[in-house]
Amino acid sequence: MGLLWSKLWSLFGNENHKVIIVGLDNAGKTTILYQFLTNEVVHTSPTIGSNVEEILWNNTKFIMWDIGGQDAIRSSWGSYYSNAEIIILVVDSTDRERLPVTKEELHSMIQNEELKKARLLVFANKQDLSDAMSATEISKYLNLTSLKDRIWHIQSCCALTGEGLYNGLEWIATQTKRRAP
Repeated sequence: MGLLWSKLWSLFGNENHKVIIVGLDNAGKTTILYQFLTNEVVHTSPTIGSNVEEILWNNTKFIMWDIGGQDAIRSSWGSYYSNAEIIILVVDSTDRERLPVTKEELHSMIQNEELKKARLLVFANKQDLSDAMSATEISKYLNLTSLKDRIWHIQSCCALTGEGLYNGLEWIATQTKRRAP
């Protein structure tokens, strides 16, 4: 289904920019999507499949695909990759136990040919919690500095308050004005 929508959106020209939001379940992907859309907290339930919303930011349209992060759903992420310009990886900064799974999913995903030119934004979410890892710690663990052929950025944030989210959105807007390397 993601491929069909991507092809339909591509008919409307380059005015729209496709963004995929991925991460493990309970990382805050849907909360972030609806924070962008409504600028308030929307109570959500686990995403089965995907949510898609159009976000307008500084006269730039983003078609954001929030893809479910449960183990059984992650195998279908690839069907959403076509024409994606930006990958947003949402990391639960308190979930140290599953950080190895996040790292494995990230490095597997960025090897996909359809995402070769996609830029990467990592949201280190839940920074409001006392046991949260810093963005620097998460960056080191995910080995982001090894991504020599990919433009990436990591941003501390809190999906519930919106803190840091718009810094990330501004980074995305800046990146879509540039051509892929």
